[in-house]
Amino acid sequence: MNKKIGIIFALVLVAFLVMGTASAGLFDFLGGNDAGNSTANDESTFIVGFDAEFPPYGFKDDSGNYTGFDLDLAKEVCERNNWTFKAQPIDWDAKDAELDSGSIDCIWNGFTIDGRENDYLWSDPYFDNKQVFVVKSDAGISSIDDLSGKTVETQKDSSALAALQGDNKTIADKFGTLTEVADYNTAFMDLESGACDAVAMDIGVAEYDIKNKNQSDAFSILDQDITTEKYGVGFKKGNTDLKDQVQSTLDEMFKDGTVLKIAEKYGISEDALIQK
Repeated sequence: MNKKIGIIFALVLVAFLVMGTASAGLFDFLGGNDAGNSTANDESTFIVGFDAEFPPYGFKDDSGNYTGFDLDLAKEVCERNNWTFKAQPIDWDAKDAELDSGSIDCIWNGFTIDGRENDYLWSDPYFDNKQVFVVKSDAGISSIDDLSGKTVETQKDSSALAALQGDNKTIADKFGTLTEVADYNTAFMDLESGACDAVAMDIGVAEYDIKNKNQSDAFSILDQDITTEKYGVGFKKGNTDLKDQVQSTLDEMFKDGTVLKIAEKYGISEDALIQK
């Protein structure tokens, strides 16, 4: 009986091994292991983590392709270093976990340095992002004082909201209401319809949205800023070699005019660019 049991056990073990091998092969074929993972990394692949719903820095175009000012910068960096470029959309709340795990090499997507100086290894700031108010050109609003008693909207979890609830709360205290909406598209529709009187937002997003609505005369950006912040590329602490190579390439791109050329493609003004 013991011998028979031993033979049966051996047959069962072999069956499990065969099934496991077959399953692993199928799993690999379907892209289920690390080698087939869309974020698989190596020394020649540069994986950029970004928010896919933040134009003009990173977004999906009408053809379903990821594009944007920051992604175009990163793509050019890759071309100059003979790296394979990969745009990896991420859940913004999970960006730190993605970076720490190595599934992305950096966070490059309108990423604010201010207040995060010690959380990441940063490139030099390359973009001066102002928080501004957008109004209808014919609304008779030409200054922040004119927003007293008005309805103002901004995107939830935005830098503009943080500023108006924080250091610049005295500005918001004069509004009739300050309303949070899901995204700036909604805010712009409300501005067009008259549901709100102004939208507080990033200047880069404002310029891009106004340009792409083909209604540059219909909207105005107030000259007075809410606040300003610097954008940079965030790397995992200790990843100095990669950061230095990206920085060196970015410096070259500034000097030869490539950064400005890419900025103009997305309606970003030269004044917003920071060159050493």
